[in-house]
Amino acid sequence: MISARWLLLLITILLPAVGMAEETGIPAVTLTTGPDGAQNYSVTIQILALMTMLTFLPAVVMMMTSFTRIIIVFAILRQALGLQQTPSNQILVGLALFLTFFIMAPVLERVNSTAVQPYLNAELTTFEAVQQAAEPFRGFMLAQTRESDIELFVRISGREDIESPQTMPFSILVPAFVTSELKTAFQIGFMLFIPFLVIDLVVASVLMAMGMMMLSPIIISLPFKIMLFVLVDGWAMVIGTIAASFGT
Repeated sequence: MISARWLLLLITILLPAVGMAEETGIPAVTLTTGPDGAQNYSVTIQILALMTMLTFLPAVVMMMTSFTRIIIVFAILRQALGLQQTPSNQILVGLALFLTFFIMAPVLERVNSTAVQPYLNAELTTFEAVQQAAEPFRGFMLAQTRESDIELFVRISGREDIESPQTMPFSILVPAFVTSELKTAFQIGFMLFIPFLVIDLVVASVLMAMGMMMLSPIIISLPFKIMLFVLVDGWAMVIGTIAASFGT
């Protein structure tokens, strides 16, 4: 009986609110046509589209920036040192992320000047701003992508209407860029691996000569590898090499 009274009270309170919502409803779609015939959606739909696009932001950061090359080189470096959890994954990802912002700063500045600010000043429509923002990223990816990788994905796609790299769709450019980044990252990782591999071989040979075959060479070589890495200022050298490899 008490629950029924509370239910009736709740219905009495909510009915006026429902009626007000019906009278002052927000239109789902508002389409504005400009003098030149261009169409632009309402702010509500733009916010909805923006929130939807934010779900793709991690993929954009990983696949269209320098993040992929950096994080792979850091992972290979940690493996070469023989360290399994130091630095931790969170530290490596954070360092790679901020280094990505540093390397991509010129591209982001161009996006801000050619797309974001004109859009905020109502000089560009939404679609024009997106097109303008895509051009700096296209130029960055084309500068880092090998021609052989571009030709590979163009051949796989079967597209014959691509006249120049500037007209290449992102559906072809992005996988070609990622493939080139993986190749470059593994090349840099190979060069980093060689000196630590030499230390492991030397330590293993000394232990074998001393008859200490039951002792793991990794335990003995790890301090020497860390000492070598610190003496040559390894972190500054690796980060500087990665940044210089992008030519920015």
